[in-house]
Amino acid sequence: MLTRKSKYLLLKILSLFSVVRGYNIAIIVLAQYLSSIFILAPERRALDVVLDWRLLLLVFVSTLVIASGYIINNFYDSEKDLINRPNKSMLDRLVSQKTKLQVYFALNFLATALAFIISLRAALFYSVYIFLIWFYSHKLKKYPIVGNLTASLLAVLPFFGILLYFKNFYQVIFAHASFLLLLILIREMVKDLENIKGDLATNYQTIPVRFGEKISKYIITILTLATIIPIYILVEKFNVGYMEVYFYVSLLVLMAFLIKLWQSNAHTDYVRLHTALKVLIVAGVFSIILIEPLVLVHGRQVIGV
Repeated sequence: MLTRKSKYLLLKILSLFSVVRGYNIAIIVLAQYLSSIFILAPERRALDVVLDWRLLLLVFVSTLVIASGYIINNFYDSEKDLINRPNKSMLDRLVSQKTKLQVYFALNFLATALAFIISLRAALFYSVYIFLIWFYSHKLKKYPIVGNLTASLLAVLPFFGILLYFKNFYQVIFAHASFLLLLILIREMVKDLENIKGDLATNYQTIPVRFGEKISKYIITILTLATIIPIYILVEKFNVGYMEVYFYVSLLVLMAFLIKLWQSNAHTDYVRLHTALKVLIVAGVFSIILIEPLVLVHGRQVIGV
């Protein structure tokens, strides 16, 4: 039987795990390794990529920075989250604001120190990344369009850091990045619709608050239709193997998403749409393996034509 003290400590750990969104970080780590093996460095054997200690350190550093980013975001959004996500917010509040800040600074210090082991350039890159996350959480996320674009760019920056490490600037990489960026941007826009009540109460000038839900839906529709461009390029211009099945399914899902979007007007509707987009993004991570499973064995020279 767990003692009262042990139960309290376990709740604290669960609270911190909730704050840093450990489940999201696990997916990001997997995405970084799969994209490294199949997209960013396909000429190398999978085992060589996995055993690359510098890559391991880069992924670990980005994990620390992302975790600290979730903490500072939670710190600034505590009032809004109490309205939008009362149950999660109550769990998150088991860890004090002071403790959150202490963990935040500790993670950033450790991340920067470890990045120096790789190179000065890596340390500078992650220092800038840390600053941008703070600036977004503190200022930019309260403004329409700018906040959404910044959030989306910050989500893909860890992959850009790995791209700089491998220095393989294949055109197919930017096509994949464009598709991912659009999906994340659409998700950020849906989150604004989902959180409109808390945003109104805390004076966050998001697109739905500033311009209304209808304008927000029009923008989401344009962004969703824009995903056709990178999908077409990836399927028709490059060899993405069986991952093309994922892209075709994505098109169907996104068209159904648009139909449901224009039928939605309640918080629960937007939560479902947000969940559907998250599932689509996570499915995309696992679908990377479909590009060419043989890369796991011996690698190949170049993905694409």
